[in-house]
Amino acid sequence: MADIGKRIKEKREQQGITQKELASKLGYKNKSTIAKIEAGANDIVQSKVVEFAKALNTSVAFLMGWSDEQISSGKGIKINVLGRVAADIPIEAIEDVIDTEEITAEMAKTGEFFGLQIHGDSMEPRIYENDVVIVRKQEDAENGDIVIAMINGNDATCKRLIKYAGGISLVSLNAKYAPMTFSNKEILEKPVRILGKVVELRGKL
Repeated sequence: MADIGKRIKEKREQQGITQKELASKLGYKNKSTIAKIEAGANDIVQSKVVEFAKALNTSVAFLMGWSDEQISSGKGIKINVLGRVAADIPIEAIEDVIDTEEITAEMAKTGEFFGLQIHGDSMEPRIYENDVVIVRKQEDAENGDIVIAMINGNDATCKRLIKYAGGISLVSLNAKYAPMTFSNKEILEKPVRILGKVVELRGKL
């Protein structure tokens, strides 16, 4: 099991995931379990290997040492494209996977990523219905960034983030939609959550 542990550690470090974060994804109570697995001290059942592969965006064959090829087709690393992001469901647990996209290995090393299909016209003329955006998971972003945000526990929305001293505005690029402005108090009470920053657009027209 030492080899699979080494491969798990390799993939985890490539993607910038901590042992604690991986443990949380996989339902382990603490990071010590991951540390033992990576050191080859703990065995892993086959069903758990599947979960590790999913969490690390790789293949069971790669983790088991049956193949040196990763989940990518050679262009990069495959990530899931989600049709929607619902409230209170961790992104990695969402089952509404409609497609996959590839990102470069270099990009994959900078964080955790997912794709999201855009619905509606609020981000036209830059982002259209059914376009896919590549999103880096993060809980905050810089002023002016395009982000994926969740409001009142509803499905996530794509908007430009504008920060000011008393709160934030989530702004559509389509002028027919008014900005959504929230005070710092409303951000906590509703709540308003940033799920990630849009780093790339994959137009589908």
